[in-house]
Amino acid sequence: MSKLEENLVDDSIEKCETDCVHIEVVEAVNNIMPSEELLYDLADLFKIFGDSTRLKILYVLMQSEMCVCDIAQLLSASQSAISHQLRVLKQMQLVKNRRDGKTIFYSLSDGHISTILSTGLEHIKE
Repeated sequence: MSKLEENLVDDSIEKCETDCVHIEVVEAVNNIMPSEELLYDLADLFKIFGDSTRLKILYVLMQSEMCVCDIAQLLSASQSAISHQLRVLKQMQLVKNRRDGKTIFYSLSDGHISTILSTGLEHIKE
């Protein structure tokens, strides 16, 4: 059973014994809460990380800029499958590309992507 499944089964979450609302805290947090639109965009971003093939591609690109052929070879996948996933990653602005002659090289869009991956890996290793 995964940690997530264990947490979902765990019914030991305590509830308040009284029905009180701490208005100051609620208002303070509500004032800095991102808009619904931003939260939907964030949810879409995290959905992208829900596919192991895309995570592998991102992890590979954390190590080095690569072309589709290299990524496909490394991940034992078809170039078509890798191209499809790269298209999704590019649409979400997680990867970028550059052309060198007839070859297109892919890399992570920015350092934030490495940070997200590294932080996630660090968290699950705890």
